Amino acid sequence: MVRIRVLVVDDHRIFAESLAAALAAEPDVDVSAAGSGPAALRCMDRAAAEGRRFDVLLVDADLGAALHGPRPATAVPDAAPGQDGLVDGISLVAGVRSGQPTVRTVVLAEKDDPRRAALALQAGASGWVAKDCSLSRLLTVIRGVLRDETHLPPALLTSVLRELTAARKHRTDSERLVESLTPREREVLRCMVAGLGRKAVAERLFLSPHTVRTHMQNVLGKLGVHSTLAAVALARRAGVGPADLEAAS
Repeated sequence: MVRIRVLVVDDHRIFAESLAAALAAEPDVDVSAAGSGPAALRCMDRAAAEGRRFDVLLVDADLGAALHGPRPATAVPDAAPGQDGLVDGISLVAGVRSGQPTVRTVVLAEKDDPRRAALALQAGASGWVAKDCSLSRLLTVIRGVLRDETHLPPALLTSVLRELTAARKHRTDSERLVESLTPREREVLRCMVAGLGRKAVAERLFLSPHTVRTHMQNVLGKLGVHSTLAAVALARRAGVGPADLEAAS
């Protein structure tokens, strides 16, 4: 019998333990639980080192919200496996997708939210399921995502497709604006995405702070934004990654 290794990631202990116990009663399911994003990543790393990778992660959509407060769902987070600050559910999905792409993730939500469901799919989730769904429904989803199926509640499907279409248009518009930048301005933008200030950008690109200031002003003007934060958000939507800081050190 092929066994399915499932990791439940939820910081609500009673729910996590109840769900894990219910899944463990299935003859072909091995289940573990983790109470946070970093704990889940450590658990996955240990399992991989022992040659027993997880197949499916069931991730709480509100992971970390009780301790850190809800985070605005404005863009797919850029998360790195093992990052200590990675706590929310959608960031965990993105981190797992980046670090262990063969692992399927399913987001468990207390309420339907088309925008967050769309963000979860963009981050790499294979499904969005209500927390109060039946065990048989959840097992159907778990087995389905292992066949590369995508599972959404039927009532959410139209709204999620609308959100994904709008996000794609938004990204296309952002890409067009980024393409208007000169090569040097794009270098400056990537440094901004990496979180570098004017002085650090100047040192990295061997430019004067005054020249960097001019480039930054040009970047903001061409992108049609009024702050560095807005420029970085637009750059991320366009798929612009941060400058490789290690290469410069």
